[in-house]
Amino acid sequence: MLLQRITTALILAAVAITAIFTLPIMYFYPFIGVIVLIAAWEWTGLSSINSVTGKVLFLLSLILPMLFIAFWTYILEFLSVLLEWPAIKDYSGILEWLVIGPVIFWVMMMLLIRKAPEELLALELKTRYKVFIGWFVLFAAWMFIVKLRAFYGPGAVMYFLILIWAADIAAYFSGKKFGVDKLAPLVSPGKTVQGMYGAMGAALVCGIVLALYYGYPIMIATDFIMLSLLTVLVSIYGDLFFSLVKRKNNVKDSGTILPGHGGVLDRIDSVIAAAPFYYAGVILIGRGVFS
Repeated sequence: MLLQRITTALILAAVAITAIFTLPIMYFYPFIGVIVLIAAWEWTGLSSINSVTGKVLFLLSLILPMLFIAFWTYILEFLSVLLEWPAIKDYSGILEWLVIGPVIFWVMMMLLIRKAPEELLALELKTRYKVFIGWFVLFAAWMFIVKLRAFYGPGAVMYFLILIWAADIAAYFSGKKFGVDKLAPLVSPGKTVQGMYGAMGAALVCGIVLALYYGYPIMIATDFIMLSLLTVLVSIYGDLFFSLVKRKNNVKDSGTILPGHGGVLDRIDSVIAAAPFYYAGVILIGRGVFS
């Protein structure tokens, strides 16, 4: 099982790295979009959408705004000419405000899972609320990953994924070797505090290596190390959030498409939560950090 898991992970990593560094940005949009749409299909199974029509409509609710975001510079330029609006030069400024909502959501989820897991497990949401939550987190993850690549380059996306991968690997092996204290036993009995410490240690190492590689001044280096630590912390609770959803649905995995990993949603749950937080942190640190 471990060998199958490692093999699948290596293939997925190779595909992701190739896409990050070789695909033009307008092809990178649909590449990430397809991954998110597969995860969205799996989410419909966790949110009581049983009909094919309902599932297709949910996918369309993601595809249409994805298309708008992909072409919004052209749309806004067309509207500025048609309606005689002032030309908008910095489109990224709008995203700097949009990122606030997902960041608040994931920080709130982190606190609730930590402080009130029983209440979350007992909470019964109507289907429309579960659908909206899935739409919100999946669309936000797609938008901030593709815009991270568009505005900050392949290096920013690559570091983000290395950070999540390193933390995941460190958490797995440190939890297996030293795990004693349960992190969130009601939500995910397999995760331990020691595993979390391993993930945070990996984040610290990644932050230091990045700072040394780019030769950052001490203040920027400190900021990036802190961002790396907080991003990994959010990613851990993103994983726990989806574990909670699966536990409420009495399923172990969101799907079976990936051998050894379950579904796509099982593989990218940490990334979904961490992407908006990481994007917001890069904005605060400064646009030139990966140049």
